[in-house]
Amino acid sequence: MPLIHIELIEGRTQEQLKNLVADVTDAVTKNTGAPAEHVHVILSEMRKDRYAVGGVLKSDEK
Repeated sequence: MPLIHIELIEGRTQEQLKNLVADVTDAVTKNTGAPAEHVHVILSEMRKDRYAVGGVLKSDEK
């Protein structure tokens, strides 16, 4: 049972998230031989005011 956990910043559409999950599942299936129904994908979206790079919150970026 492959388990893929993807953390990303909020802001993608439902369509983008669906496509991401489908593409990741396809890649795991292709490269591991695991059946798609056994591939688990967890999407964790972070608020921009809860994530920083280089000491700057993503919500403060211009």
